[in-house]
Amino acid sequence: MPKPPLVLASESPRRRELLALLGIPFTVMPSDVEECPEPGEQPRLFVARAALDKCREVARRAEDSVVLAADTIVSIDDGILGKPLDRADAVRMLESLSGRCHSVLTAVAVIEPGSGMVHEGLEETLVWFRALTAEMIDDYLGRENVMDKAGAYAIQGFASVFIPRIAGNYPNVVGLPLPLTHDLLCRTLS
Repeated sequence: MPKPPLVLASESPRRRELLALLGIPFTVMPSDVEECPEPGEQPRLFVARAALDKCREVARRAEDSVVLAADTIVSIDDGILGKPLDRADAVRMLESLSGRCHSVLTAVAVIEPGSGMVHEGLEETLVWFRALTAEMIDDYLGRENVMDKAGAYAIQGFASVFIPRIAGNYPNVVGLPLPLTHDLLCRTLS
């Protein structure tokens, strides 16, 4: 019996690149779900709910496919740093990360066609930022578009010079934890 097709519920080019590394053919169908935390919602609960909501929304449109969705946030002081609203918001986020350690949380959800069975997991990576001056932040924001990046930075870009170390899975910080994703897909596609 042929395996059902895989659909990635994301328009993120970084997630596409990472998922392609697994060698599983897939198509892309972005989700229409808004990524907004509920008042007081804890970071882990929010990111897991957002990934599952995206997955379910796309699964309704791709009924005969395995659907994979992910959501990534930056969390510091039990708060959530999503994508910045504007440059001032990006500056605020980078100032809050300056000289500190924060968590990058990515939730991954996979739905099987037919049964609707859900497989999901959460990955956390700790990221340390060096202290940033206002000039460093301004220079960085002039170099890269960070408006579509949680926490207003991309570890795979110039921001890597601000990050002396991480503890955990590097692809998680980029947007898709490959070991977790591989495990979930193996459970679903086997």
